Amino acid sequence: MSYQYCPQCAQLLQSRDDHGVTRLGCPDRDCGFVHWDNPVPVVAAVVEHEGHIILARNKAWAAPFYALITGFLEKTDSSPDEAVKREVNEELGLTAQTAHFIGHYRFERQNQIILAYHVPCTGHIVLGEELADYKRLEPAKVRYWPVATGLALRDWLVSQGYAPQALDVPKL
Repeated sequence: MSYQYCPQCAQLLQSRDDHGVTRLGCPDRDCGFVHWDNPVPVVAAVVEHEGHIILARNKAWAAPFYALITGFLEKTDSSPDEAVKREVNEELGLTAQTAHFIGHYRFERQNQIILAYHVPCTGHIVLGEELADYKRLEPAKVRYWPVATGLALRDWLVSQGYAPQALDVPKL
């Protein structure tokens, strides 16, 4: 969330140095508000379905970009692995059998921390309202994008014995 005014006392926030990091803060020392701008937690799923990897395209994205299933970690989720199972069901209509943690990744452009999981699934794919399309790829043919969720996909593929190649994509 971006702030212009202090949410506690309504004064115009000012940039200031906080141990080498520029942050917005309230100029009123009695108020003391600091906008920490901490990253937002997001879960991501390397969805495995019937021996294939499922990549999806969000309706808001330009074609032909496809990526992992992602979603925000909600305060009502009991854990990140339950959140990723929920997202897979909401976006693809699939039932997650389990969720195996792959790793955590920074997505600086969106100020997010990605918690990535491998999620084997069963069922029939039914696209949720946010998705425009999906594609099924054999793991050996999957190429990754060199940022955030793409790095999670790469790491999972390597852990399975594959030697994935990076896509040539413009800087994201």
